[in-house]
Amino acid sequence: MRILIISIIFALLQQGNGQNPKAHWTLLPNILVLQVNGALGQHPLTCLESAEEVMRRDDKGQEIIWKKNGVEEDQRGNMYLVELEESLGGGNYTCHNKDGSLLNHTVVLIQEDKTKTRKILVKSDQEDYLICSTQNYNGEFHCSWTWHPGRVGKVAFIRGDISCSVDGSRMSCRDKQHCPYAEEAQHININVYFKTNHFLVENYSKYFYLSEIVKPDKVKISKVNGTTLEWSYPSSWNSPYSYFPLTFQIAQIRRGCKKCSNSCTHSKASMLQIPKVEIVCIRAKDALCNSHWSEWIKKKKKKKNYLKFSVQYF
Repeated sequence: MRILIISIIFALLQQGNGQNPKAHWTLLPNILVLQVNGALGQHPLTCLESAEEVMRRDDKGQEIIWKKNGVEEDQRGNMYLVELEESLGGGNYTCHNKDGSLLNHTVVLIQEDKTKTRKILVKSDQEDYLICSTQNYNGEFHCSWTWHPGRVGKVAFIRGDISCSVDGSRMSCRDKQHCPYAEEAQHININVYFKTNHFLVENYSKYFYLSEIVKPDKVKISKVNGTTLEWSYPSSWNSPYSYFPLTFQIAQIRRGCKKCSNSCTHSKASMLQIPKVEIVCIRAKDALCNSHWSEWIKKKKKKKNYLKFSVQYF
């Protein structure tokens, strides 16, 4: 009966305050998310879930004490009304006996309307919030992000059919069901919930195939001289190489230039005689899909008047 009364009160409160919160749901046990629209509103919390627990108490629940972030509140009783205004109202709510012993607790996180500007993460140069990459097709991948300079946040929860560990602004994940020798049948979907010290929560999602985010490690150059350039596949790349082929790009840096990817480079992979070439560069990418190039690796050639080489790899 008491639960029914609370539900009726909650419905009336929502009608009177423009449906704020717009929605509420449980992220994890004892963690409640309230989706708000910025208007004034209220949301009820209960200390003791069952009416039987309340009726067994001598005070019938009337003397239950509530605290928000450790500070005692004026409200008493089994039900507490969370006051909502703009993005305020989140916190760690605890209920206690008169002697101070803990009865229950609920962390309330505030999720603003999705039309609001994101406040926890900022987009990277690649115009995305989550940047994911992998070195190979073993099923492991990494995602990174950039915190908003005015916010202190952390990962609250990761939802998806994957296992992940978080370290600062980066997480390492593994799709345990992935088979590197089978064609990818479905995207990897991840949803990451970030929260701030002020109990604001935002959800960032991303989906992809591993073939879309694969970026090989640097190629290893084993030999470079006036006639020969030899390199090998990255040790982290999948084998056999006939099943996981890489394609390679060669560049030569002329004297006075420093970068492999500027106008001072040449990308021919045949017999070359180029005066003033001092450094050889090479990078690789998956030959079978439109994915990312590895980082350039460069190596100085031996002192010669010109560089003349044929390409060999194994």
